[in-house]
Amino acid sequence: MKNSLIVQKYGGTSVGTLDRIEHVADRISKIRKTGADIVVVVSAMAGETDKLLKMARSLAKNPARREVDLLLSSGERISAALLTIALQARGIPALSLTGRQIGLETDSTHTRARIKSIDCRRARKMLNENHVIVVAGFQGINPEGDVTTLGRGGSDTSAVALAVALGAKQCEIYTDVDGVYTSDPRMVPQARRLDVVSYDEMLEMASLGAKVLQIRCVEFAHKYKMPLIVKSSFKEGDKGTLICEEDPNMEQPVVSGIMCDKNQAKITLKEVPDQPGIAANIFEPLAAASISVDMIIQNVSEQGHTDMSFTLAREELDEAMVIMNKVAKKIHATHVSADAKIAKISIVGAGMRSHSGVAAEIFKTLSANKINILMISTSEIKVSCIIEQKNSKLAVNALHDAFKMADKPVKKKTARKVKAV
Repeated sequence: MKNSLIVQKYGGTSVGTLDRIEHVADRISKIRKTGADIVVVVSAMAGETDKLLKMARSLAKNPARREVDLLLSSGERISAALLTIALQARGIPALSLTGRQIGLETDSTHTRARIKSIDCRRARKMLNENHVIVVAGFQGINPEGDVTTLGRGGSDTSAVALAVALGAKQCEIYTDVDGVYTSDPRMVPQARRLDVVSYDEMLEMASLGAKVLQIRCVEFAHKYKMPLIVKSSFKEGDKGTLICEEDPNMEQPVVSGIMCDKNQAKITLKEVPDQPGIAANIFEPLAAASISVDMIIQNVSEQGHTDMSFTLAREELDEAMVIMNKVAKKIHATHVSADAKIAKISIVGAGMRSHSGVAAEIFKTLSANKINILMISTSEIKVSCIIEQKNSKLAVNALHDAFKMADKPVKKKTARKVKAV
């Protein structure tokens, strides 16, 4: 390809109405005049995926995942076709492609498929013929020829994968916010937009409830060193937030972000036999059902028995409880309970690697606000606490104040920048 390539992704709110689709078409039209090649990945119109899923669940409590994939993939196809029509009306040669047509092959894990390869031959041919390509994100095709989807937020992953496969210099993610913030501005009015975030920090933030990017999208970008720029589709000239490799010359703030994930649930098994192999018996059936477990805590053994608790995504709670009730009978646990009224509060910062006292400050702040901690987990650049959901807003705001997140940190050197197109 002789021209520079731009890969852009527009989220559901950005294409949520016909007026917004027209606005996106105008934005693409301006970029087109620079002579750049353009590949656009779109999500379903805002609310469309939930609407389709609600319809499916009104017919069956646990509809077959293969059929759910086929159903949900229609949302992105609608967006892609409408945007292409708007571009064509402006005299721009454009074609829409589904996941199958763009050559995006996945494994066969329906509703949570992983990308195996992308056959770029058709895309390169279309770009060489001067077409703008509009891709229905979130979807692919498995070896059997069935439609698959990549999970919630999968259009981000589609965009990054295409940017890597086609050799773009960066991938631009357009959404309804103007970048990555120190916390959710809807919960914390003093939250501040970050200019630069490292891949490692963004991975933690995405896994902890920051909805601006899907974690698998960031993993893909990190693996292939693809710079991401998160921008608002509603602001012209918006700088956004750059997600890139950590610059060793940059002074890292101790804490970069405070996340709150309310999409959490906790399952507890009472009086589990404390013997080898029991943990495997508990978690292997969940893994077989592609249910991811997050935090795990086991109490001290008493009289040969112990209690075990773990957290998972709330939308997987019903399926997990069916599995755990069967497991409890098999291992002779006395009781299984669930709690969906919890939240995970997490503090993230690359600077935590070289600074002590972060955990102590967290616990002191929560204690001062009379917030009880139910579970704790840590990593090199993260501390997470499970608390009662009713206290989540108070906790996030108190921690944001305690770590002075509203103040912009002073850096020794400016971070390496990637020029935004």
